[in-house]
Amino acid sequence: MKRHLIPLFATLTLTASTAFAAGDHDHAVNQNGAILSDADASKIAAFDILGAHAHRNTNTVTFHMTTNGVAGADIPTATGAVGGSDVLSYVWPTSLDPSSVGFEGGTGILALAATSHPDFDDTPLYDENLDGDPSNDGVIWHSHWVVLTPTEACGAGALAVRDIPEGATPRLPATWPGFPIFLDSPGFSPIFDGPEIAVTVAFNRDVDLQGAAYDGVTAALRVNANIHSPLLCVVDVFDVASGDLSLPGRLD
Repeated sequence: MKRHLIPLFATLTLTASTAFAAGDHDHAVNQNGAILSDADASKIAAFDILGAHAHRNTNTVTFHMTTNGVAGADIPTATGAVGGSDVLSYVWPTSLDPSSVGFEGGTGILALAATSHPDFDDTPLYDENLDGDPSNDGVIWHSHWVVLTPTEACGAGALAVRDIPEGATPRLPATWPGFPIFLDSPGFSPIFDGPEIAVTVAFNRDVDLQGAAYDGVTAALRVNANIHSPLLCVVDVFDVASGDLSLPGRLD
């Protein structure tokens, strides 16, 4: 897999423009207010974003992404070891504070991610492949809340999932899987339908979702070879729905 670290991540801003990219993609156009992006034949089709959209029903939000290929068709190659292994992801960065899902507040960029990684399992409460063993399901696409922060140790302009230093006791969600990073495994199942992936998530009713901003990103992450700080770096950005991570999407 060709790696290009795109410094757009370091310029992520929570002030969003209202302009949507032009395009003529049926799935995205049918989602009113979708962030649209033109197809790019040079990109991996399953991660070439045509549209990103989110809609709210009281305290639940469904995040959608439409691709130029079959969403979820590509998974990482197993390495046989956790250190140095790859994670593929569909990501929706948001303007919501991390405290809205149970993390310590003001700690970074809260993003919803759907991921696949065959070399480890970070959903210890769930048995995604229904074989009676909840510890061998990492390759199956599953959801996470993550808190992202600029991390120069991952490369110039790169982000990582925020580490938890030894001895620190930040506020964490009840479904935190025990990894020393700001990662939650809430068990919301990604749904795939040809070119589209959708994840429906629930919030506590006291969380103010009105007007929250979002974007869509496809990316690869990598576990540090030494399984040490920083533990999980963003190493490759395949596509950004808005083109500039301006978070133009809005929840009604």
